[in-house]
Amino acid sequence: MTERITITEVGLRDGLQNQPSPVSTDDKLKIADALLAAGVDHLEATSFAHPKWVPQMADAEAIMTRLPKGEGRVYSALTMNHRGYDRAVAVDTRSVGVVITATDTFNRKNINMSFDEALVECIEIIERARTDGRHVRGYIGAAFVCPYEGRVSPDVVLDIAEKFADAGVDELGVADTIGAANPSQVKSMMVSMVNNFGADRVGLHLHDTQGLAVANSWAALEAGIRRFDSSIGGLGGCPFAPGAKGNVATEDLVHLFEGCGFDTGIDLDRLRDAVRVTESATGLSLGGKIISWMDSRT
Repeated sequence: MTERITITEVGLRDGLQNQPSPVSTDDKLKIADALLAAGVDHLEATSFAHPKWVPQMADAEAIMTRLPKGEGRVYSALTMNHRGYDRAVAVDTRSVGVVITATDTFNRKNINMSFDEALVECIEIIERARTDGRHVRGYIGAAFVCPYEGRVSPDVVLDIAEKFADAGVDELGVADTIGAANPSQVKSMMVSMVNNFGADRVGLHLHDTQGLAVANSWAALEAGIRRFDSSIGGLGGCPFAPGAKGNVATEDLVHLFEGCGFDTGIDLDRLRDAVRVTESATGLSLGGKIISWMDSRT
C-alpha cells in the first residue's frame, strides 16, 4: 500500500483572513466545493475570531452550517478564546483549534493576551473540547522565528507541546508563521516532536515567505511527519505578522508527495480548477510553481 499523507486545506481560513477585499460566503462555499471535488477531505474552514479584528471571518457560523456534508470529511475552525469556542459549539463544530504563539510579544499582537494568559486559555479550551467529545488541535505559532523577538528556542516549543498533550490535545500543529525556517531547523524540530509525541499526533503548518516551504515539507517528511497544512494557490498571510507571505501552495505539496510515491487522495488537475475558482472569488492571481508549469504546457 502507498503511504498516506493527510493535507489540511487552510485557504478558507488562513488564506482569506488577511485579504483586504471581502469574499462573500457564497464564494467561499464555491471554493470549498471545488476543493472537495479535487479530493480534499480536511478543511480548516474558518475562525471564530471577533469580526472587528478579522472581518473576513465574520460569517463563521454561516460557513460551518452550510458546508456540504459527506462521509470522511473533516471541517475544523479556530477558536481564539472561550467566546470563540462557545460560538463554534453553537453550530456543532466537531473539530476545533486553539493557537498560541511562542513569544509574549506575538501573543499580545495576535490575540491581545500575554503568553501566560494565552497558555491558560488554550489549555482550558482543550479540556472543554475533550469533555465535549470534540476533536481539538493545538497550534504553536512562530515556532521557529518570531517577527518581534527573533529566533525561538526549540525547548519553548516542546514545553508548550507537552502542556497541550497533558491537557489532552488530539493533534499538535507546529507553525512557521512567517516562513523563516530552513530545512535543517524543521527536520531537527520535527524529529524531536515525533520522538516525544508520535508522528500521528504532529502536523506542520508552513508559509513560503523565503521560498523554502516545499523543501521544509520534505525535511519534515523525512522526520516522520505525515500531516501538513497548505493553502490553495499559495493564498494567505497573517495580519499580525509583519512580512508573512502566503502559505505553501496545496498543489505544490500534492505534486511533491504524489510524485514521490505517497498518496494524498487529491487530484492535481481538479486542484488546478480549484485555483481558478479561488482566483475568481478573490480577484488575485494565484497558483504554486506546478500550476505555472501546467499552464505553460497548455
